[in-house]
Amino acid sequence: MTAPLLQVDDLHVRFPISGGRMLHAVNGISFSLAKGECLSIVGESGCGKSTTALSILGLQEPTEGTIRHRGQPLTGVGAPGRMQRAKVVQMVFQDPYASLNPRQSVRSSLAAPLRLHGITAASEISDRIEAMLANVGLTPEQASRFPHEFSGGQRQRIGIARALILEPEIVVLDEPVSALDVSIRAQIINLLLDLQDKLGLSYLMISHDLSVVEHMSDRVLVMYFGQVVEEGGWKQIFEKPTHPYTRRLIAAIPDPNAALKSQASQRSSTEAPPLGYRFVSDGTVASDVFSAPAPSELIEIGKGHRVRYAAAA
Repeated sequence: MTAPLLQVDDLHVRFPISGGRMLHAVNGISFSLAKGECLSIVGESGCGKSTTALSILGLQEPTEGTIRHRGQPLTGVGAPGRMQRAKVVQMVFQDPYASLNPRQSVRSSLAAPLRLHGITAASEISDRIEAMLANVGLTPEQASRFPHEFSGGQRQRIGIARALILEPEIVVLDEPVSALDVSIRAQIINLLLDLQDKLGLSYLMISHDLSVVEHMSDRVLVMYFGQVVEEGGWKQIFEKPTHPYTRRLIAAIPDPNAALKSQASQRSSTEAPPLGYRFVSDGTVASDVFSAPAPSELIEIGKGHRVRYAAAA
């Protein structure tokens, strides 16, 4: 049986906090990513989705668990160095204004990773930069310009080109359109979908914008305080949300036909997250203070559709 392009098994990431306690940012999540697939991880701020992405990128060392690319480890013993990993997975950042060096021209930004990976011939560098700019809808003449000379949408195109210049198989999309004007978000989404099809890319998208997730995703993982509480195909998640938290997220999508949506039992955005937090069987929540939430099993309720039910504390 062929190994998945990316396989994450029982991933844990813990951070020490005051009083000798540990913050369980990611608590035993597992998932796979197939070639050509877009898998989205959704959830509110603090749920662990970005920490998961950073672990895959090699920017955060997992406390426990394994991450594998085509069956080979990306973490732990036998893992490749950062240079080798950069050829496997790259990232498109959320803020196109902050992610580009204002003192580097577009050409310099795209040439730097090529040179770091041993491509030094000027003609090859020029050809690859020109081809990548064409892929993202920019012209060779724009390569000599600096970031301040571009609009937000154009800067994000440059960020996408930089992520793809080393021809990675996996691209992490960190809220790729949330910092852009609404009028150009659709352009960038369509560009990402076109590049996925043209280059055979696999996307791991981190987002809280469910309208973008619905449009781009093949599968969706819903995270809540470090755990996956529901996973399935995008249609299963959006048309048949089962977990109480998933229903809450879906209900929060803006509805142009309704002036007000009931958000009963919503947690305040200013409330500090507890160390452990999980839903219990009646759909309410229980706090496991000072310890990790006891993971319950994800129960399959349909083909590829699984939901976590926790026993009452």
